[in-house]
Amino acid sequence: MRADDDRFSREPRRERRPRRPRARLPRDTARSIKEFARSRTGVEAYVEPRTLDQQLSVVLVATDGEWQRFELPDERLLVKLGRKRPLPIYEVSRVGYPKRMREYRRGQD
Repeated sequence: MRADDDRFSREPRRERRPRRPRARLPRDTARSIKEFARSRTGVEAYVEPRTLDQQLSVVLVATDGEWQRFELPDERLLVKLGRKRPLPIYEVSRVGYPKRMREYRRGQD
């Protein structure tokens, strides 16, 4: 065996990292999100970031100020929903919540 023998000069194999299992959104939550977006006009999505004590979530807000919050395992459902229908998606940490949300709650009391 010689030093320039190419049988041993191969690079070591890289270990593959095991894939993380996809977190699934419960069917009833996905159905509720789609139903809210379909049945109201002017729906916008406000994504709330994941924190140490809170999971990633989205607040859907209709034109009249009605809103609902949903917890998400990741943002894939929103991206998918945004492709199918015109759904503006905003980051709460950048733009804040719309004023009509507070006004809607006040009108309910």
